[in-house]
Amino acid sequence: MALAIHLNDLVATGQVGTFRELASAGQVSRDRLSQILQLTHLAPDIQEELLFFPPTRRGPDPLLERHLRAVARLLDWEQ
Repeated sequence: MALAIHLNDLVATGQVGTFRELASAGQVSRDRLSQILQLTHLAPDIQEELLFFPPTRRGPDPLLERHLRAVARLLDWEQ
C-alpha cells in the first residue's frame, strides 16, 4: 500500500513524468504497475488497515496484492 501511494505521488508531483516512465524505471511492466497503483482506489479505511497490517514474521504473507484486486476495482466504497 505504501509503495502504491509513493509511486502515485512521484507522478502527481512531477518527479516522474509518466506512469510509463515509472514502470520503465522500476523495471516492471505497465500492467504490473497498474495493478500496484490500483490499490490507491481502495477506500481510505482499507488503505489505513493495510498500512498498519502487522508484519509477517514467519512463512509467506497471508495477504497479497492479488487478493485485493477485485476489491480495488469496486467503485462504491460501501460495497
